[in-house]
Order: sequence, then structure tokens, then C-alpha cells
Amino acid sequence: MLQIGATMSKVVTLFRPVGEEELALIQQSGMNAFPPRLYWQPIFYPVLNEEYATQIARDWNARDGHSGYVTRFQVAKAFLDRYEVHRVGGALHLEYWIPAEDLDEFNHQIIGSIEVISEFHS
Repeated sequence: MLQIGATMSKVVTLFRPVGEEELALIQQSGMNAFPPRLYWQPIFYPVLNEEYATQIARDWNARDGHSGYVTRFQVAKAFLDRYEVHRVGGALHLEYWIPAEDLDEFNHQIIGSIEVISEFHS
């Protein structure tokens, strides 16, 4: 994990909608890392804005008796510059596609802690 002393121009604030199981694994890491992808999850998708993350957490994660959470965290911009931003729908639907094999390095580029900023329950 990088030190918090990095300047704000060198970091990017990202969001990730998660369900109950993924949040429990993040909490087990001390709120410092996202869990490895499962074999059928080749890509890790952090998103660029809170509204998009909220849509996913509220409309997908928090259904059928489950809960959804929006996490916020900062990542070193120099690391993210290796990846393109993908638009996957409307103007708000912007995300990075981080290959699963790069997730450990991604986690090392998180500055500070991952924080839960909202939650939704069905």
C-alpha cells in the first residue's frame, strides 16, 4: 500500500460496488485490498463515479434478500495510466478493466483504506 503523503494530483478516486461476501473479504484484509477474482472472473472492474457504483450496488447487489455496498478508494494515477477507461453504457458508465492477474499489484497501489460510503438492503 502506498503512503498517504502522495499528492492528490497523483491519485484517482475510484468506486466499487460490492455484495456482502466481497465486503467481508475486504474487511478481512483490514480494508486495504480487494479479494482475488474467482476462476470465472477474469477482470476486476473499478468504476469512475459514485452514481454508477450506486446503481449497481442498489439495483444488482441488493436484491433477492441481499445487501449492496459502495466502496471508495484512491489508486496511484501512474499505475492506472496503463489501462484504458471503458464506457459500457451511458455517459456515467465508466470503468477500468483490470486483468485478474494484475489485481495484487492494483491492491498495492491503493492509497489509504477502502471505505464503505453507502449501503443498500432489499
